[in-house]
Amino acid sequence: MASVIIVAVVVLVLDVLAFVLAIGAEKRRSTASLGVDTRSRQYCVYSSDAATGYGIVALLLLVVAQAVVMAATRCFCCGRALSPGRWRACSGFFFLACWFTFVIAELCLLAGSVRNAYHTKYSTLVMSGPPRCAMLRKGVFAAGAAFTFLTALFSELHYLFFAKARHAADVPPPIVGGIGMTRM
Repeated sequence: MASVIIVAVVVLVLDVLAFVLAIGAEKRRSTASLGVDTRSRQYCVYSSDAATGYGIVALLLLVVAQAVVMAATRCFCCGRALSPGRWRACSGFFFLACWFTFVIAELCLLAGSVRNAYHTKYSTLVMSGPPRCAMLRKGVFAAGAAFTFLTALFSELHYLFFAKARHAADVPPPIVGGIGMTRM
């Protein structure tokens, strides 16, 4: 039972760190302003690129947390069979839910990190007006953080219900009193 608590705490810490970094990435995403070079050409000047690093680290922490849960539960399909009942049903539901939210969180964090990392200078040699600076939309990392939170919640519930179902499978059925009626 102590190993259940250890795994749950490790996964929770990894997921909370991923969530905090995803929120930090949203706060620190790049913004652009126009600059003028020595030949009076305009170009885009971007703020710091910290959000890309935060997003990638959040993505990696979420992958590690998901790997720990899946290793501890043997991906829900490998290993000994679980006893039928509500614990197994709940574990199966949260298994599917945590994978669904995990994929969406990873896509949001990856897309946000890639798009935020896109920094370059645009000159106005061909254009008639000021350059259009590519920036990440507000809310991409926030959506990643929201789905990271849901992944953390669902994976913790999946693991706890899996542990309950595993424990129920370990308990032998009660022995019914009486005389055995076997053939001689």
